[in-house]
Amino acid sequence: MPIRLVYVIVAVLVMQIASLAQVNVIVSGGFSAAYRELLPELEKAAGIRLNTASGASQGSGPNTIGAQLRRGVPADVVIMSREGLDELIAAGRIVARTDVDLARTPLAMSVRAGAPKPDISTVDAFKKTLLRANSVTFPSSTTGIYMTTKLFPRLGIANEMARKVTTTGVAAVAKGDAEIAIQPMSELLHVAGVDFVGTIPAEIQYVSVFAAARVAGSKEPEASQRLIAFLASENATMAIRKSGMEPLRSR
Repeated sequence: MPIRLVYVIVAVLVMQIASLAQVNVIVSGGFSAAYRELLPELEKAAGIRLNTASGASQGSGPNTIGAQLRRGVPADVVIMSREGLDELIAAGRIVARTDVDLARTPLAMSVRAGAPKPDISTVDAFKKTLLRANSVTFPSSTTGIYMTTKLFPRLGIANEMARKVTTTGVAAVAKGDAEIAIQPMSELLHVAGVDFVGTIPAEIQYVSVFAAARVAGSKEPEASQRLIAFLASENATMAIRKSGMEPLRSR
């Protein structure tokens, strides 16, 4: 092949890559596994380049999605819990009527790989497991708020749990720094170094819904809508189910 033709082909490819819209996405932990699985197909099918950051859906920390938006972190699309997204909608951070529910996942439990799996088959067994545990961990986001403000008080164990709870999350269980992790199933199912125990009893279950929306002031509105449409399409179903979630849109 003539060297001049090679240069022309390379130049065309570089121009094509440079012309792709870059969409900035902030995604919370519950949808992260499905998003990572979909990332190559997302970029190819939607004809965009994705720049991805992470953040908690709710809470008071500096790296929640809301906190990042308030301090001007570039974002075109957010993928997060419905509760956190509703807060952003109320605050005027989201373009009206661009929010789409994508998937739901229940609360579940994991222990360190090789450790005995506790009984959580009933509410009473779950309660006893928590009381026997030396340490319990979960992120201080949407489901963490549910457990500390509603579930533990309902079970009458708020004081006992306050002394043993950390908000590091499942990574602490994998390292041996915590005994039990309770998080959305999609955050536990494929984590190295832990064994999945199961979902918590239906009577006290909390099902998280994850949704996507376009951020107000996005510089790539059309490309952002293509991304959201792909996540809500049949193309995303397999990755969503593999991660431990159930798709919510009509597919």
